Amino acid sequence: MFRSRRLLVSAVSLCLALVLTLHTSMIAEAGSVKNYLINYNGGASAVLNPAVTNASETVNATAEELNLDLSAVTVKEESRLVMANVSSALNVRLEPDADSEKVGKLYKDCGGTILERRDGWTKIQSGELIGWASDEFLLFGAEAEELAASVGVTVAHIDSDNGLKIRTAPTTESEFYGVLPYGDEVEVLSVGEDGWACIDYEGTDGYVSTEYITIEFKIDSGETMEAIKEREAAEAEAKRHVNYGEYTTDADTTLLLAALIQCEAGGESYEGQLAVGAVVMNRVRSGAYPDTIHGVIYASGQFTPAQSGKVNRVLESGKIKQSCIDAAKEAISGVSNVGDLTHFRRNNGREGLVIGNHVFY
Repeated sequence: MFRSRRLLVSAVSLCLALVLTLHTSMIAEAGSVKNYLINYNGGASAVLNPAVTNASETVNATAEELNLDLSAVTVKEESRLVMANVSSALNVRLEPDADSEKVGKLYKDCGGTILERRDGWTKIQSGELIGWASDEFLLFGAEAEELAASVGVTVAHIDSDNGLKIRTAPTTESEFYGVLPYGDEVEVLSVGEDGWACIDYEGTDGYVSTEYITIEFKIDSGETMEAIKEREAAEAEAKRHVNYGEYTTDADTTLLLAALIQCEAGGESYEGQLAVGAVVMNRVRSGAYPDTIHGVIYASGQFTPAQSGKVNRVLESGKIKQSCIDAAKEAISGVSNVGDLTHFRRNNGREGLVIGNHVFY
């Protein structure tokens, strides 16, 4: 009896060791979802049976030989999400070395996917940016997921060639605010089981049919050095034109800010519109963001209407509400009703200053 128990304990221990070895090897070798298991070769399988290249097959075969039931054993895949843990920006490098060439930057609240980990460094992909970042300035696992849920946003891409009506209620009989063009992108607030999604339309609730949209959860991405140089060149060009006509350029800048305010809070009260303008100006004054209104508005991954082209369309149309223009002028003059806060989003219960349907933080 004693000998049988000892054999059973040894068998269970061996099985668990194999499972742990598999789990560790999977994490160490993971480079992409596509090659997650295909590239696995070695680990426990190399020790027990060189002819078997798949560690999971080895575990199952060994368990069968030992007459063990592994149906209750599960291996949880490690999260591949990574988030920046910085107050401004983190350098991303070509190699896992502090002296290696910089290939881009990962900004506050930006995230990406883990490609590889080595000696206190993590190779990440964030948008078009691929490179190595020090683990000292990154969040992983539950901490990364918590931050992503807080700062990420669910968006809808408009798939209808003829545009999509934004309804005042989730029915085809209700009135509509306007039409979203093909390819536009808007924030999704909730998705009902009735085939309708509630979206943020200029700060108010609108409804679109889920039949004509593609829904995606997004977090901000980093920038490659090439993208940074292009953005800085555009900012330099904008500054150059300031010298050609202060009044005209100031008017254009004011209208640009007013167009963003309308896209983000056109349906809000004047106080809510001013608050959005104040956030932009607070970023201009902050060392963590570009020092121009143009640079702040068009910075990568910051304002969804700017990235989707909606700000440009509103600006070119000339149909900007006077209240949004007034709010832009007042914000540019230095007035702020949100203190030095630099972020806002639709109010989802996050702690912060609530004005209308937005929370500022």
